[in-house]
Amino acid sequence: MWKANSEIEQSKGRLMEDFKTVVLDAEELLKVTASQTGERITAARAKAAESLQAAKARLADAQGIAVEQAKVAAKETDVYVRNNPWQAVSIAAIAGVILGAIITRR
Repeated sequence: MWKANSEIEQSKGRLMEDFKTVVLDAEELLKVTASQTGERITAARAKAAESLQAAKARLADAQGIAVEQAKVAAKETDVYVRNNPWQAVSIAAIAGVILGAIITRR
């Protein structure tokens, strides 16, 4: 389960980075076409600017949610470790041995 959650979080992180890149590219496109004139260009730029603002707002919301989820996970982990210190130490030791074995094999 942990591995699946980790992979999901990594995918979310990559998606957020890709979304940020799209937003930055859209901003750059709006800047480059600023000197273009014409009714269709003006309408397209206005629509793109509106969509960009909405995307930025959704991105900010998503980042806020991710930060809150991370805080909740950290707090739950802290509570677990405080309630089960020896289990936490055992888990950390096992994880260290496994990582050490993986690293030394390469």
